Amino acid sequence: MVNRGSSHYRASLTSRFLPRKASPYAITLYIISLFAFSVFIFLFNTRNILEEDEQTPNFSGEFQSTQIPEEQLWDAPFSYGLQSCIKPTAKYKAAHGSDRYITVRSNGGLNQMRTGISDMVAVARIMNATLVVPQLDKRSFWKDSSTFSDIFDELHFIESLKRDVRIVKELPKNLEAVPRARKHFTSWSGVGYYEEMKQLWKEYQVIHVAKSDSRLVNNNLPLDIQRLRCRALYHALRFSPPIESLGKKLVERLRTRGGRYIALHLRYEKDMLAFTGCTYGLTDAESEELRIMRETTNHWKVKEINSREQRIGGFCPLTPKEVGIFLRALGYPPSTLIYIAAGEIYGGNTRLSELMSYFPNIIFKEEIATKEELEAFTGHASQSAALDYIISIESDVFVPSYSGNMARTVEGHRRYLGHRKTINPDRKGLVKIFDKLETGQLKEGSSISSLVRQMHENRQGAPRKRKGPMQGIKGRARFRTEESFYENPYPECICTSKGRSE
Repeated sequence: MVNRGSSHYRASLTSRFLPRKASPYAITLYIISLFAFSVFIFLFNTRNILEEDEQTPNFSGEFQSTQIPEEQLWDAPFSYGLQSCIKPTAKYKAAHGSDRYITVRSNGGLNQMRTGISDMVAVARIMNATLVVPQLDKRSFWKDSSTFSDIFDELHFIESLKRDVRIVKELPKNLEAVPRARKHFTSWSGVGYYEEMKQLWKEYQVIHVAKSDSRLVNNNLPLDIQRLRCRALYHALRFSPPIESLGKKLVERLRTRGGRYIALHLRYEKDMLAFTGCTYGLTDAESEELRIMRETTNHWKVKEINSREQRIGGFCPLTPKEVGIFLRALGYPPSTLIYIAAGEIYGGNTRLSELMSYFPNIIFKEEIATKEELEAFTGHASQSAALDYIISIESDVFVPSYSGNMARTVEGHRRYLGHRKTINPDRKGLVKIFDKLETGQLKEGSSISSLVRQMHENRQGAPRKRKGPMQGIKGRARFRTEESFYENPYPECICTSKGRSE
């Protein structure tokens, strides 16, 4: 029997279980292995965190992006002390009565007619003529039967411009049957062109202008003519009392719902998609319907359009889903109140649901106005568009999904009123991001938020002078490449306190 208490046994047992003294090489190897394992665990966990941060379910409540201070989202850009300035210069002389008359048939939608009428006020001044209150377009896509006084405050229009141009409601009876010079004044014309047109007064007492849009160049006009255009558009062409009254009520109701709101001009309408030939995201049946519409619309000159090239070039309206991705990337929370300033959205609720998955708080005028209030506007697209215009002008942020007539005119008006925040999407740049999202090269979240915010840092309505023509373009085509005067009336109608006294 073994004596377990003996010293010999204890020594033998200890020698079996106590570790031998480790060599320096073994200790070094052990430390290196432990360090490598720790690095592996750190990198593995970091990758999981980053992937989790970039995962973005469609519903915007789970959209992970950097928190943006509210003032950056909503406040107007710094205006550098610039103010509206439309006062005539000291050399400007008041208008006198004239027995020469200009009649006008305005063309296009609401804002195309508004800017065209402002041009014709300036043309009448240059040609020293009496302007007859213009007739409005009743043959455009909307087929609106509204008269001038249905949309605008006619008496205010006449009275507010009486020092600039004599305006009458209709031709004198004795001139109704006289021969008229019917003219399509050349687009983008300057003062010299209209000085030449005065030769017509030698043979005619009445000139009839068949179209009013884009009759004047954007630049190189006398300061007083440019300021007259601003007085006409921003002050004289006030909407009729019923439109002004309801427009203000709707703005107040929006304020009570959410305080701040974005006015989104979602130009995803049938006529615009057909005109631009943009079919991205549409079904084959929808694409064919738009092609037929383009083919059968006589005054649309371009019939064959490559939809893919249009989109890559940034010439297509953003889709509702793309607008949702864009606004979330800018940092707007899903609770943001968004007013849709637009007509009927092509595809209806199917397309709108893609936007509402990001921003559920979407609202239309039909939801904040009663049926009785909107009854008078039924079938009058231009009057309904005037309500959208008022709400867009008064919004905290205006975002157009396409740079059409309303988008440009609203942007210019908001600049004139103090450079209110207007975010103009870089559609060409955004398409590259959207395509990478679709192919999985990018995921919604912080990764695209920084890209989108950087891309639009200087596209939020801050003061800048109007852009001139593109380089290398000569002749009359150069005027078409200039930035519209009504999109940015700076510097003629926006200036410092020193400029106001010119």
